Amino acid sequence: MQPVLMVDLFAGPGGLDVAAEKLGVKTVGVEWDDGACATRRDAGLATVKGNVRDYGPSYRDFSDADVLAGGPPCQTFTVAGTGAGRRALDDVLGFVKRMVAREDRKQIDRELSKMEDERTGLVLEPLRWALQAIDDRRSPYQAIILEQVPAVLPVWEAYAAALENEGYSVDCGILRTEQYGVPQTRKRAVLIARLNGGKVALPLPTHRAYRKGVPRQVGSNELQPWRTMEDVLDRRYEFSVISNYGTGGDPEARGRRSSKEPSATVTGKIFRNRIVSGKNIERRRFSFSEAGRLQTFPADYPWSGRDVGQQIGNAVPPRLAMHVICAALGWVPPTEDLLQRLETWGSEEILESAVPSDANFDRPDTPSTGIRLLGAALGG
Repeated sequence: MQPVLMVDLFAGPGGLDVAAEKLGVKTVGVEWDDGACATRRDAGLATVKGNVRDYGPSYRDFSDADVLAGGPPCQTFTVAGTGAGRRALDDVLGFVKRMVAREDRKQIDRELSKMEDERTGLVLEPLRWALQAIDDRRSPYQAIILEQVPAVLPVWEAYAAALENEGYSVDCGILRTEQYGVPQTRKRAVLIARLNGGKVALPLPTHRAYRKGVPRQVGSNELQPWRTMEDVLDRRYEFSVISNYGTGGDPEARGRRSSKEPSATVTGKIFRNRIVSGKNIERRRFSFSEAGRLQTFPADYPWSGRDVGQQIGNAVPPRLAMHVICAALGWVPPTEDLLQRLETWGSEEILESAVPSDANFDRPDTPSTGIRLLGAALGG
């Protein structure tokens, strides 16, 4: 399929959008965080600033969207969060069944608001959008792409059953980022669905899985070696990264990775990690650009606003996203030439592809000004 427009819920600074734009797919994101919106603006990404709950598939700026994507906030589903999401998992799965049965939405919303952490219910928003596109807009999304932390896989499996009942072909599972050329070990629960065009399947790995102590040359000859931090960072010396987190909760036993290995999972605390070389010589910590590169954002991506570390840590690695988008759309896997386009972020390149021709917002007068944020919060 050739999409008209992809709407990205909880779009953050643009991981999915960056990948889509480089593939020639127009995007518009829904995001409420001021910092992420600042980055998106400076990157020239079309953005509706607001709460995903306040919008739906018929909203004017993405009523033509035929691809739905999103990564709901993961705080309540992660070890680093409160754990409310895990404890509420059975409730969330029950809500999926009730939504598919088309029970009264207002009643469901009232019950969601009473959960231990009301953010947990945000994981259900993509399903609401998908069902409303079917029932209200009468124009279902042709493809759906969702990602979250591994603990959310049971929710995606419930989504898969629901979407299959609506006529979609669906696949979901856990993907390891280093197996798609991301210089970082990170696991994500991914769901892709397509309404027409045959059976859908998650992308096959292109690189070997990282195993501590096992050289990257060891493994299947059909897969490339995993990529290292020194493959993507322009530091002229070997170094080690000492994690901000203690192993097993012991602050004296912090994780350590060599520059000749993939990074550990990039989190919002990445700028607290120490970097040392030689005999524990302290080196400067990661810059915004370097942290972004470990997530495979372009080296010149214009990180802006507050909490840049959190923006980077919460984002989808664009290189992984490019593989997932191609699989969801039924395209062949991205070529190395396409993947290399993620190395830089050219403003002129994205201006034509980032802006739907009939969307209700302005083109920037110059590449550096970005695209005007949308939504009632900014006056229209």
